[in-house]
Amino acid sequence: MHLMKMRVGASLVVAGLMLSMPVVQADFIGHGGMVRSVDVSPDGSRVITGSFDYTARVWSFGDQTEIAVLDHHEGPVTSVTFGPSGKRALTTSDDFTAFLWDMDTFQPIHRLSGHKHKVMTSTFSKNGKMAATGAWDRSIKVWDLETGKETQSLTAKSPVNAVRFFDEGKMLVSGGHHPTIELWDVKTGDARGKIEGHLMGITALSVSPDGNQLLSASIDKSIRLWDLETQKELQKIDVRDSQVYDVSFSPDGTHALTSGKDGYIVEWNLETGKPINEVSAHERIAWSVKFTPDGRFAVSASSDEQARVWHMETGDRIGLMARIGAEPQPWLESDHPGAKIYTKCANCHALNAEGPSRSGPHFGALFGRKAGSVKGYRYSSALTDVDFEWDEKSIFRLFDEGPDKMLPGTKMPVQRVTDAAELNDLIDYLRELTAPQ
Repeated sequence: MHLMKMRVGASLVVAGLMLSMPVVQADFIGHGGMVRSVDVSPDGSRVITGSFDYTARVWSFGDQTEIAVLDHHEGPVTSVTFGPSGKRALTTSDDFTAFLWDMDTFQPIHRLSGHKHKVMTSTFSKNGKMAATGAWDRSIKVWDLETGKETQSLTAKSPVNAVRFFDEGKMLVSGGHHPTIELWDVKTGDARGKIEGHLMGITALSVSPDGNQLLSASIDKSIRLWDLETQKELQKIDVRDSQVYDVSFSPDGTHALTSGKDGYIVEWNLETGKPINEVSAHERIAWSVKFTPDGRFAVSASSDEQARVWHMETGDRIGLMARIGAEPQPWLESDHPGAKIYTKCANCHALNAEGPSRSGPHFGALFGRKAGSVKGYRYSSALTDVDFEWDEKSIFRLFDEGPDKMLPGTKMPVQRVTDAAELNDLIDYLRELTAPQ
């Protein structure tokens, strides 16, 4: 017998009956369909995901909790992207529309309509005043984001999968079902050249941080690096004998990040064309992947209905939680003022060596313990050669400055406690909770 089912919080509804389930939290979970697209905010604090469940969702990167659900599309969400300030975001959909969203109120600012087929891609101009969208009707539309009005419409060679601005918003580059990449003058709408080399359709495009180079991904199982001024190929990289569905530049423009049909995400050295790190991120298709602004982490999105965070140096999955109830959780019942803040620590750290394996080292006998010394734990290089112990002073500094500042390269996500009184409460509770029994 076929049973209809859907998630409802920590329960499962099966044929109309709500069944209690152990709560499992891992990564960014909440969508009810494949996650087709992911992006990270410019400050690294938020993640946005778009799914075939018709929604986009906004998450806290630090503790991987859901902040908001953007639920105005009437079809699967095909792409999501933050604006340059992080205060706005764009979503596109099979429903032939795009939405511009306010990331403070999580309400739509403009509904961008005019395409006559699935809208597959969107991009902001560098100053955030314009957007471009591309659809399977072969149209590329440019929008004034203050008014929500269309200012230009272009007709591409084939259905469009990817568009990106370059040259300070004066030019657009597009790719789609045809192997040819096209260049456009935004003001006049005139074609300004074409880039040829791929053997099959284009799935994704990324413009380098300095605006001079282009990365393209294709179902021909390759990515290619191009000079945008000369339109010449600089590098061709064959990607794991797998169709490639997304490609992104690293923040410094020297590396590329890919995801594809085989579920792997791979970081590439663009000078040598060789892989730096390969991560088996998902058992199903990895549709989308993005670096965090500091380049330490990648966030991947998949047909498995999840987005996941990876520390690229070690390949470790960040934030994976064991089943709640697998170890005591005294902080949930404690009246100590630091207990509430500690709940975020519990996402990544067990209380002691006997606790469940998590993405961070356990907290057993934390105070007085040499940093980077838990046996069997795979530390990043940021902690392998340090010479200090964890105590009130070092823990205060960790959360006051942020782990990325105190220990550059660490795989600990940015978690700051900016209120000194709250931070002292947390440290006091940590001492109480982790004291040897």
